Amino acid sequence: MKSFKTFTVLAATALLALGVLVSGCGNQADTATSGQVTVTVGATPVPHEEILNEIKPLLAKEGVNLKIVEFTDYVKPNLSLNDKEIDANFYQHTPYLDKFNAERGTNLKAVAKIHIEPMGIYSHKIKDLKALPTGAKVSIPNDPTNGGRSLLLLQSAGLLTLKNGGSVTSTVGDIAQNPKHLQFVELDAAQVPRSIDDVTIAVINTNFAMPAGLNPLKDALFLEPKDSPYANILVVRAGDEKRPEIQKLVKALQSPTVKTFIQTKYKGAILPSF
Repeated sequence: MKSFKTFTVLAATALLALGVLVSGCGNQADTATSGQVTVTVGATPVPHEEILNEIKPLLAKEGVNLKIVEFTDYVKPNLSLNDKEIDANFYQHTPYLDKFNAERGTNLKAVAKIHIEPMGIYSHKIKDLKALPTGAKVSIPNDPTNGGRSLLLLQSAGLLTLKNGGSVTSTVGDIAQNPKHLQFVELDAAQVPRSIDDVTIAVINTNFAMPAGLNPLKDALFLEPKDSPYANILVVRAGDEKRPEIQKLVKALQSPTVKTFIQTKYKGAILPSF
């Protein structure tokens, strides 16, 4: 009986070792077959995710498997990047990133400029800003920099004046002159398009305007100029800038393929910045 038990234990041990060996060989085969490194990038749906999907074949040829994680707000992508849940993100501009780093104590770095999304003023109630009534409600983003950016746009449209000319960090409290006595409704940027029927005008980021069915070139009553400084950027953690797969990601995002895709698909509503 003792020898039978010993045989059973030895047999079980041998099978376990065989299983581990087979499993190990399977992993090596997958690696050898794919030969790819996975890069996970967080992005908002339009146009960032669309642009990233366009470069998947380019990266695959370079041995990089691109995984996209979709976000619908402006805070979580940076927090996820900082917490090493993703390798990079693509959704923001430099003024927003600088403000985020300063306020959150993060150390995230821009590695490439990709495109510009002009911010616009939209309405379902008026067709010209000249028809904007006194006391009209205006919805704007409430996040750092985009709130100031929206006020600068309203100033450019001649609807208000900001103290000292204003800046990207301006707030509603910095309005020096408001001749039409506009009432401001500050919302999360993703919620601003949904407010358009509840206000007279809404100042909307293009990446949220387009999914809401708004065409910046056709529907905006007023649009940022094409020389806007708010280029959307690819962002990584400090120290990751030189990772080979990140460098390949940058090269793909700034390729002629992406430039043509942006120009063809968005027809001037979004502009390459490289």
